[in-house]
Amino acid sequence: MSRIILGNLLARVCRVLATLAAVSLLASCAGNVEIAPHLRPLPTDTMMLLGKKGMDVQAPIFIRIFKEESELEIWKQRDDGHFYHFKTYPICNWSGDLGPKVRYGDRQAPEGFYTITREQMNPDSKFHLAMNLGYPNAFDRSWKRNGDFLMIHGSCKSAGCYAMTDALIEEIYAIARESFLGGHDGFQVHAFPFRMTNENMTRFASHEAYHFWQVMKEGYDYFELTRKLPTVAVCSRRYMVNVALRSGDPSRLDPEAACPAFFKPKPDPFKPRPGEQFAEQRIVVPGQKMRSLASADDGATRSGLLSTGSTSFPRSGTAPNMSLAPER
Repeated sequence: MSRIILGNLLARVCRVLATLAAVSLLASCAGNVEIAPHLRPLPTDTMMLLGKKGMDVQAPIFIRIFKEESELEIWKQRDDGHFYHFKTYPICNWSGDLGPKVRYGDRQAPEGFYTITREQMNPDSKFHLAMNLGYPNAFDRSWKRNGDFLMIHGSCKSAGCYAMTDALIEEIYAIARESFLGGHDGFQVHAFPFRMTNENMTRFASHEAYHFWQVMKEGYDYFELTRKLPTVAVCSRRYMVNVALRSGDPSRLDPEAACPAFFKPKPDPFKPRPGEQFAEQRIVVPGQKMRSLASADDGATRSGLLSTGSTSFPRSGTAPNMSLAPER
């Protein structure tokens, strides 16, 4: 067993060293040539951290967003099938207030369960680099919610998005890019109003979004317990978390039709393997957080949160280029 573990560790180290060598070669060949932001290699210290945490640079990723704390987390899946914390990044700016986005122009940053595919990566964004969250998703559309181009992007400016500094979005974008290059079709983003502890839920028990947040908390709790992503289905205009069907795919359900008979698989609690202290270490990136609840723009248009969720507005505009390659 010890030989197997040592062999796996040596293989990971060799992959990291090979990647670092390729990065150094690229840098030396480039000379004074400017590399486009979406093509820039991951920094050496980031690659070293991946290696120390036993993470393959092209392995699947998972992102969690917390509005109140202005934080974005990246988790990486390791060879045991569980996700391990990689880094927590400061969100430079976000707009609106706590609560989901419900209509075009309400300036709310979305909350919910979203998926980013390679087509939603935008290297030509006017906000440096951007990743489209995929709002409105099936749940949002079932409530006739709308809005255009809700992103995680750079420039530290937000009108309904999650805005990072340019330097941080470059690293986040590159981590996502490497995951796509590893052959993965997409990754999930769970956008929460706050860390969904029992204490925080009690603080906001009178909020009009509280019942929506109770369902969001099911997804939060499942991941905290298992370090795996819950299955999320939409039916009867509701999120259904950690559900399965006797036959069929829950993701293919009609969001507005009645929910079928589900069963909930018993969660398997995560147990870290011996000697994983470094992999379990939480790395928090220092940086600017311009936004807190106390600094909300009093003159900003509010959405009315859930109370206006049935109002429909036409979507407009043409989707930007979302490819991984620059526009020619």
